[in-house]
Amino acid sequence: MILLISLIRVGQAQVLSVKPNSPQIFRGETVTLTCRISGGNGLYYWYRDGFNVHRSAENYYTIKVDQSHKYRCYGTIYGRTTAWSNEVTLSVIERPKAVLTLQPDGQIFSGQEVTFTCEIRGHADTEWMYNWNKDGVQISFYTESRKYSFTPVESLSAKYTCSGRRRSDSQTSETSNTVTLTVSEKPKPTVRVNPQSSVYTGDRVTLNCNLLSNGWTFLWYKDRVQVAEDTNTLHDTVSNAGETVYQCKARRGNYDSELSDTVTVTVRVLPKPVVSINPDELVYRGETVTLRCDIQDEEDSDWIYSWNKDGSGVSSEQEYRISSAETAHAGKYTCRGRERGGSHSSHTSDAVTLTVSGESPPVSLIINPSRTQHFTSDSLSLSCEDQSDSTAWTVRGYTHSEAVSDCSSVSGSTCNISSLSTSHTGVYWCQSESGARSNPVNITVHHGHVILDSPVHPVTEGHPLTLHCLSRNSKTSASGVDFYKDGSVLQNKTTGEMTISTVSKSDEGFYHCKHPERGESPKSWVSVRVLSDGKAPLSVLKLLSSAVAASPYVLVTIILAVKCYRARTFI
Repeated sequence: MILLISLIRVGQAQVLSVKPNSPQIFRGETVTLTCRISGGNGLYYWYRDGFNVHRSAENYYTIKVDQSHKYRCYGTIYGRTTAWSNEVTLSVIERPKAVLTLQPDGQIFSGQEVTFTCEIRGHADTEWMYNWNKDGVQISFYTESRKYSFTPVESLSAKYTCSGRRRSDSQTSETSNTVTLTVSEKPKPTVRVNPQSSVYTGDRVTLNCNLLSNGWTFLWYKDRVQVAEDTNTLHDTVSNAGETVYQCKARRGNYDSELSDTVTVTVRVLPKPVVSINPDELVYRGETVTLRCDIQDEEDSDWIYSWNKDGSGVSSEQEYRISSAETAHAGKYTCRGRERGGSHSSHTSDAVTLTVSGESPPVSLIINPSRTQHFTSDSLSLSCEDQSDSTAWTVRGYTHSEAVSDCSSVSGSTCNISSLSTSHTGVYWCQSESGARSNPVNITVHHGHVILDSPVHPVTEGHPLTLHCLSRNSKTSASGVDFYKDGSVLQNKTTGEMTISTVSKSDEGFYHCKHPERGESPKSWVSVRVLSDGKAPLSVLKLLSSAVAASPYVLVTIILAVKCYRARTFI
């Protein structure tokens, strides 16, 4: 900036004026002193603090001021000097330096608004215009606002400076300090969950939202709905089984981070064990009884088992085996599981009542696999079990050959059939040398693709009954299977299993199943044993009379069984 000081001669008097009339000059500023004399045509002389400092034919004198001084001048007209001008004092002050600041403090991310502020300290904001530079290149030329704001859309790193120019005389400040702006990619927090597995209904999960910078508050989302705005930790008690999705994001001021990736917590219903008892809930003294505790768990967790009889602990094994039952073993049994290495315990199973009779049992025909229907080419084992003498019994049958015959492949009192054919369909029983006989069992061998897995022996009233629809090809889907009783649909569109939780006498009848693609099974009679009726065995005549409405397989069996029943009187 150039400051002009003029000396005007009026008559014999010189008047020194300053334009512009600036009371203070910044150190280092360039100033031009101009001595104007009407008619002056000679040399001009300049004095500073009484000493001559410059002589020139030009009437101006340019200097760079560094401190305060007093100046005056005179000239010549046709060799004669003029009078002295009036004295002018140049008051020099330090040139102010701009100070540049940046908000917000700390790490800055793309999409976050930044504001630079240029301040000329000790001076009013309204005195100045402001100039902005980025990496040494001017980006804004002397604007009125001391703030410069923008929103970076990508990561960057740049150096910014500013300076001021005074409105009144155009003097400039020193350039500010350099501020480096570093912009990072928009942050994305991560979520960690504890525990990471084996979460059951009623459990409390703890989730942490992690971001590598400070000053954030955190917003939590559960199944896409915001549930909290607080610290980076969320505690949540899960009540519903299934998958729950969690996410978080961070907020600082009016700026939000990206949403975290989803974290899915799979919540399972606390399992309830199922007790199975073999051979039956009603046993005889001396029989071997095995109670098994099964926990169906999606993750196949490792469980530690405990058994209770009438409220008192009796075993810590999955199977509780009674090698020789006594009346003292009778009672109500329950089991429970505790997750090995974990903190969870299962529900307690439903109670199973074991009844021990003091009477001696009759002989029983045991079928393995234990079902009335079988596929052709499958193997089958029939065994006679008698507590007194298991070797004194023979497996006999009445089949399509229309004759009573003994098993052709015998090992002790066990009949083994390695490859079944439809000719093996018939009625089987155990018979001793003295002529004593077991209850008969009806066996159906099917050449089709579907059979019904139903119990061989009568089901005790009040117990559960479970039927399965089996396919010859184990890979065939069991979806869409219908179950029938006495020709009417009982349950449809099942997954291949049907359970009657508590059977009664009215549940007796012929059952079969139908697969939507593989066809239907033969029919099988399911008997229900009423405990109040005692342990009287089911007679062959009763078995045959109940099968009048059965499938062709059973009708054939009826004829065979009748002949069998007659033939037994002559053996």
